[in-house]
Amino acid sequence: MGELLYKSTRGHGPAITSSKAILGGLAEDGGLYVPEKIPKLDVGFDALSEMSYKEVAYEVMKLFLTDYTRDELTECINGAYDEKFDTDNIVEMHYADGVYFLELYHGSTIAFKDMALSILPRLMTVAAKKNGVLDDIVILTATSGDTGKAAMAGFADVPGTKIIVFYPKDGVSAVQERQMVTQRGANTYVVGVHGNFDDAQSGVKSMFGDAELKKKLADAGYRFSSANSINVGRLVPQVVYYVYAYSHLVGTGAVKNGEFINVAVPTGNFGNILAAHYAKLMGTPIKTLICASNDNRVLTDFFETGVYDRDRRFYTTSSPSMDILVSSNLERLIYSATGGDASENSAYMKSLSETGRYAITNAERRVIDKFGFVGGCAVESEVAEQISKLWHIDRYVIDTHTAVASCVCDKYRAASKDTTPTVIASTASPYKFARSVVSAMTGRDTRSDDDFALIDELESTSGIKAPSAIDEIRTAEVRHRRVCERDGMKDTVAEILGIKL
Repeated sequence: MGELLYKSTRGHGPAITSSKAILGGLAEDGGLYVPEKIPKLDVGFDALSEMSYKEVAYEVMKLFLTDYTRDELTECINGAYDEKFDTDNIVEMHYADGVYFLELYHGSTIAFKDMALSILPRLMTVAAKKNGVLDDIVILTATSGDTGKAAMAGFADVPGTKIIVFYPKDGVSAVQERQMVTQRGANTYVVGVHGNFDDAQSGVKSMFGDAELKKKLADAGYRFSSANSINVGRLVPQVVYYVYAYSHLVGTGAVKNGEFINVAVPTGNFGNILAAHYAKLMGTPIKTLICASNDNRVLTDFFETGVYDRDRRFYTTSSPSMDILVSSNLERLIYSATGGDASENSAYMKSLSETGRYAITNAERRVIDKFGFVGGCAVESEVAEQISKLWHIDRYVIDTHTAVASCVCDKYRAASKDTTPTVIASTASPYKFARSVVSAMTGRDTRSDDDFALIDELESTSGIKAPSAIDEIRTAEVRHRRVCERDGMKDTVAEILGIKL
């Protein structure tokens, strides 16, 4: 097996190894690292169906991370997918409402981000040793709610690292915020930003591209990297669970080996559904990729028109991890749609930065259609109705993000008459969004209710015990109180690291 190298979507700089791409996070030219080709699975699904999650993870990740030895990769996988998860299977599959819900929230922070952020710190520390990096790695990350906690939990007290997380101060759920501000670890820092996720993400990206700041960091013995899904070390582990999901369906007889499935994914920054696309390109029989948006329907409009336009009203919704108008990982898909034309992709990204929009060609739209992408959206009232429907019909409780995907999936199936077996990526525990979930289940206005009283009510009503992650934050000490303006993020990083600007 030859070495798989990674290159920037914007074309500058040489192709590099996977470990260097993981260390860098974002390419020097502001682009995202992509593999020079998507490798094909070299183990059949009949064999994969008999493997554990860890074993499937190795079979997928060895193809993308070719400069990691078998022992290095196995050690990373075994250390990541351990007792931090409340099920030995790591993920669970639940059949309800005629589809399969892939429960990705059984990790320590009860959201799908655990699937990748449990292993990223391990991949990164191995990469640092492999490449002789002596500087401390500063993980600089923007979060729309879940990445922040999962990343901090992964990197907490990892030697040679610090992690700084920016989140929209009034744009996450109460549980999400409390999970972050109570995070332990001497190397963890959390900062609320007066603005939305796009403001936080733009601020982080600008710091990655700030040459003067990088020099000051280097002089102080630091270097930046990212835990967002722009990092291939986040993206590759996410490919695993789609391969595992199909293998599981084959193993249980739900689908025959080679029979197609559809996948519906609640989508914000586009990393999770891009991972499903990569799984498809590897050889997983996925027909349609259903990209589900909430009221912030910028991706739905893009798939319908070929125009990406962020200049629109921003909605704060009950599915905050999807409250995004600039979906960073879409750049990887655009790059593919151009046939790997870095200059054309760069022009699109420049247009987005300068004018807030770009329009791809009809030929590129046809490529994306051929990939199997379709878009759809669900507004707040539909999200509540979907949660209520699943509860009253199947006694199955889903969170708000999963409800977006479930609703959009229903719409797609009704409009297309497509009866292909479908997997819905269930991305968070309903306990993370108890206020919205209880309101939808009961029809009651919960706006004045105590957050933890609602969690208790959800536990009592559903008969499903609240995850231990919830109990941990009830009485946890608030350790992080920093707040800044959107234009004060750079100064905040400098203050945390003790650097003079």
